[in-house]
Formats: sequence, C-alpha cells, structure tokens
Amino acid sequence: MTARKLTINGRKVELQAGADMPLLWALRDVLGLTGTKYGCGVGLCGACTVLDGDRAIRSCQVGVGAAEGHSITTIEGLSEDASHPIQKAWLEEDVAQCGYCQPAMILAIRALLRENPDPTPAEIDAALSDHVCRCGSYPRIRKAALRAARLGGGK
Repeated sequence: MTARKLTINGRKVELQAGADMPLLWALRDVLGLTGTKYGCGVGLCGACTVLDGDRAIRSCQVGVGAAEGHSITTIEGLSEDASHPIQKAWLEEDVAQCGYCQPAMILAIRALLRENPDPTPAEIDAALSDHVCRCGSYPRIRKAALRAARLGGGK
C-alpha cells in the first residue's frame, strides 16, 4: 500500500491505501466519515454521493488514487453544525424519514445549486433522477431543494 494524500472537507489527510480502494471505503472505514452511505456498490442508487469540487460523484466508483489532488466534500464537511442553507431547508421541510439517502441528496442539491441557483422543480427532479429514496419522500425533497435555493444554498 502507498501513502495517499487527499483533501477531505478542507483538511489534508494521508492514509495507507491501494489506488483502487473505493473512496467510499476510505471515507467510511479509514477516516470514520460515516455520513457517506453504502447503497448498491455499483453507482446506481446515489447513496454514496460526495462532492469533488462542486461536482457530485459516486464515491463507490472512484478509487482513492483518482481522488488524490481533488477536494472532496462529504456531508460532514458541508457545515459543522447543520447550518448550511440546504440543511436548514431539509429540517424546515421535515424531509427525512429513514434518512439513509439524505446526505447524498443534500450534496446532489448542493452541486445543482452551484450550477443553477434557481432551478425549476423539473430541474430538481432531473438532478435527482438517479438517486433512490426507498421512503418515497421525493415531494418533500423537491420542496426543500426549492427552499434551499431561496436561502442561497448554492453558496
């Protein structure tokens, strides 16, 4: 194994890992950042979504070697106290049921709002079309995303 240097949530970290270790495992098992969830393991459900810069990526599909030199943000890095406008909107709209998919959805909305600060409901649906919420809380997720846009969630 090789020492890998990553930037996670604005902090430089070094870990021993092979280049092909999924970023998801490095985040959860090595760094203890359990907000990023394991879902399907093949990049289809979106539960493992994190941000690479401003872009949403599936951490189960990216090796640690490919993440070197990139700035990765997990849900733990969005804010230390859930004060980010998207997190506030999520709480105000009472989105979560089981909550398993919520960190990924929040980060996907963050990526959307960075690119499009005033999305339509259809654009929100399109941005989340490859995320699975088994609770079916999509209407509340859409409302929270619209509220987050009004609160400046893309900042």
